[in-house]
This record gives sequence, structure tokens and C-alpha cells, in this order.
Amino acid sequence: MRFLGNIEAKTDSKGRVFLPATFRKVLQVSGMERLVMRKDVHQPCLVLYPEAVWNEQMDLLRSRLNRWDREQQKIFRQFVSDAEVVTLDGNGRFLIPKRYLKLADISQAIKFIGMGDTIEIWSNEKTEVPFMEPDEFGMALERIMDTGNVNTEIQ
Repeated sequence: MRFLGNIEAKTDSKGRVFLPATFRKVLQVSGMERLVMRKDVHQPCLVLYPEAVWNEQMDLLRSRLNRWDREQQKIFRQFVSDAEVVTLDGNGRFLIPKRYLKLADISQAIKFIGMGDTIEIWSNEKTEVPFMEPDEFGMALERIMDTGNVNTEIQ
């Protein structure tokens, strides 16, 4: 499952929005109907996880946490309690609850950003936040991808 792209949209007065058709097609092909939404841990955006991806993330987090450690139990509780199941209606719309709109500082204009196995929802007014300057991006990729002259052809 690969969500790709950067698509602008608008919420209506109730906070409903259409999931972009390209993302709906990816979900349909994978047989996924439900999504899980939560505020991103680090950035002022919302993240939509296909249910299977969400379950993998929860299992991974749970496997790294000790149920008998109070602080770790709080971490898991906060991660899970800040999430909500999202179901698309027959037209491909879903509701972004008001508390999530507030958490991500979203008014009406939004941007969906495909992030591989998840989809981010950003306020369109914060479009510079999730991206680096082109030169900075190029240098960062060069550092990350420099594997010491190992042949790493893209296939």
C-alpha cells in the first residue's frame, strides 16, 4: 500500500472532507475500509492510518513497552486514546472531529500528503512546515543515501 502525492481540499462547516480519489483507490485495492486518525506525535498535523497499518503500529509499540511499568503504560494509553476510527461514507467523505481540527490548527483549507503507508492532513496555511528547502533536502538525502560507494541503483 503506497499513498503518494500532495492534494489540496476543503472541509465543510461540519468538518467533513472528501478523501482524495487517488487515496480511496489505494484503500479499495488493498481491501481496507476503515482508517484510524490521530494527531501526529511530533508535527501539527493529523495522520490517517489504514486499520491494518494502525494495528501493526500498536503491536510494535506494545511489544516495546512493559505493561507493568507505570510510565510506559501511560505512553501506550495516550497513544491509543488519542486515536479515532474513521469510516468513509458512500461518497468518500469522513468527519474530522472539532477537537482534531483544533489540535492540528486546521480551519478549512487542508492538504493531504501521501506518506507511503499513511496519509497526513495539514492545515493549508502551514504548507512550509512539513518540507525542507530544496538545497537542504538534497544535502540530507545525500548524507542518508551515501553508503560508502556501495552500488545502490534504483530498480
